[in-house]
Amino acid sequence: MDDCEEILREIYPYLDASLSEGAREEIQHHLDDCLDCLHVYDFHAELRIVIARKCKEQSVPPGLLARVQDCLGMEPTNPPPMAREA
Repeated sequence: MDDCEEILREIYPYLDASLSEGAREEIQHHLDDCLDCLHVYDFHAELRIVIARKCKEQSVPPGLLARVQDCLGMEPTNPPPMAREA
């Protein structure tokens, strides 16, 4: 997996730890050698942290995940379970 586009398509599965150990190692080796991809990875990792921190106890508005994925040019995924409102 040496192609940057291929690596970047796998960033979210990599962040989710949903890839095989071999695929994770390939991506890690690529990130170790490719500063451009590492910057993209760092951005998405930090974005997840900020969103998790800010939205910890709030539910995601309907359709928001799909709109964000559309803006980022990503394939739609099933939304995570929504937090219950108190």
